[in-house]
Amino acid sequence: MNNTFNINRFGLLLRRQWLDFGKIYLLSLIVVFGVLVGFYVTNIPKPSDGLPSMDDGFISLRFRYPIFGMVGFLFISILASSYFTNLGQKPKAIIDLMTPASVFEKFLAGVFYTTILGIGSYLFIFYITDLVFCKYLNNTFSAFPPVHIGKNSAATLVKARLLNSEMNFEQYRGFACVPVMVTSMFLLGSVYFNRFHYIKTAVSVFIACSIIGYVIYLCVSKMGENMVKITDSGNNEQLAFTIIFVSSAVISIFFWVITYVRLKEKEI
Repeated sequence: MNNTFNINRFGLLLRRQWLDFGKIYLLSLIVVFGVLVGFYVTNIPKPSDGLPSMDDGFISLRFRYPIFGMVGFLFISILASSYFTNLGQKPKAIIDLMTPASVFEKFLAGVFYTTILGIGSYLFIFYITDLVFCKYLNNTFSAFPPVHIGKNSAATLVKARLLNSEMNFEQYRGFACVPVMVTSMFLLGSVYFNRFHYIKTAVSVFIACSIIGYVIYLCVSKMGENMVKITDSGNNEQLAFTIIFVSSAVISIFFWVITYVRLKEKEI
């Protein structure tokens, strides 16, 4: 028998984990959907207020950016922080540790549910919510007369566009691994701490990020004291996004390795 990875055994493990973790996952998804709907209902422009503010020829829905980031962070972090919480409770920990699956398979199941399924489901829920409200706005403001955005522009209908059409993903693709890094941190916290997993992990991450950020700021300031700027801002921006992408990917792998080692220690 392969004690490292077996595809059939891994499939059975995913089904078994769903019986426990699936309840938390579905409940969290329902709460997130309700929160998103609540934010949209309270922030979208109303026809009774007249012509809404426009942004690049479309209805301005800038409130979506902070909502997308904050709600997404809370959802994936809470989800990841809840995955291995049973290991902090002796009766449940014994059952989980005796599950006939290798440590690597248990670790992969955690990554699947918290990173792949967690991030993917949030993006899907947000897209559906955004789509419904954009269609509602388009139908609601369809009765409004066309407007001129610029002096020489042709008249255009008052419409809303989806967030994924509005955001420049090509420009900000460097942040693609940041959600993965967040889930890796909180997944480690769920297996490392026995109680108050989310709070302890959040405090630890905040302290670590503050120290690292301060050190980086000091180093960059010291190195740039006598330097003359010779590169354009576009190159600097692309370099910064590349550094963010690579560093977040490396940090994610680092935390996953520690999580696997810690999970292996629990098994022993």
